[in-house]
Amino acid sequence: MKRPEWDQYFMKLAMLASERATCPRMHCGCVLVKNKNVIATGYNGSIPGDDHCEDVGCLVVENHCQRTVHAEMNALVQAARHGNSVEGATAYVTNMPCTTCAKSVVTAGVKRVVVFSEYHDTLATYFFSKAGVTIDKIPMPSKEIVYDLKNYSSARPCEETHEKK
Repeated sequence: MKRPEWDQYFMKLAMLASERATCPRMHCGCVLVKNKNVIATGYNGSIPGDDHCEDVGCLVVENHCQRTVHAEMNALVQAARHGNSVEGATAYVTNMPCTTCAKSVVTAGVKRVVVFSEYHDTLATYFFSKAGVTIDKIPMPSKEIVYDLKNYSSARPCEETHEKK
């Protein structure tokens, strides 16, 4: 089994974060990384305490869901709330950021953005270019997670080791 390269590893984490998204219009995940360490994650979802799009429907104005906070914004806010600087960080995002998220990523000091999917109607590339932020587009990593228990003598799936009470 070959270990994934760093970009694939962190992008798989962004893909996993996207599974928490609550807006059916787009599931997006973002992982902010600095010095090969995850400093924050985010996904598309409602503000704390509000209804989720998947439960009550999207709040769409001019073809954009207003109920949803984007993955990049949630990751930036999580980093700020926990006192983690994103200056010089890399953002692994499943989709090319929208214009607003791109401006926020630039303003926060992120220096590199890695994506595997395009996004419609965005000026992200323009703002990233003006700010000297590198954009790397990579192929989508495999969705498969390989975990080999057979080759480790002491490891067994949990369902085989549960004791009945």
